[in-house]
Amino acid sequence: MNPLLTKTLRAVAAPLLAVGALASLPATAVEFSRLELSASFHRIEAEVAADQPSRMQGLMQRRALATNQGMLFVFPQRARHCMWMRNTLLPLSVAFLDEEGRILNIEEMAPQTENSHCAAGPARFALEMNSGWFAARGIAPGARIAGVERSPSPR
Repeated sequence: MNPLLTKTLRAVAAPLLAVGALASLPATAVEFSRLELSASFHRIEAEVAADQPSRMQGLMQRRALATNQGMLFVFPQRARHCMWMRNTLLPLSVAFLDEEGRILNIEEMAPQTENSHCAAGPARFALEMNSGWFAARGIAPGARIAGVERSPSPR
């Protein structure tokens, strides 16, 4: 191959490869703050989504979630918030919580669907965990998730 052509191709390809590498980074490259929560005597390590971009990102593109890990969504106001699973690869359970951390309802969500899963009443938080996590531990509506009071203020 012509040395000048080779040099030109390298000069053009390097930036394109770099852009491609950035585009292929997993969604988890975004850093979320973490908060320790508990449900009865079960410890939960929750990533916190307290602003609009992080709430929109959520657990999208994740391929795995450790057993006692989840994501706490902190909403700016109490409302009947809804969640969906677009671009979310894992089956999840979501518990909608009031301001004191009491579970209003728990919904099971199938991966990569756009069905709305909504709070049964005005919720201030939503906690996503692996599918079946709450049921396997006997945690049901009315139970309290401790630690939500330490979550950052929503933005």
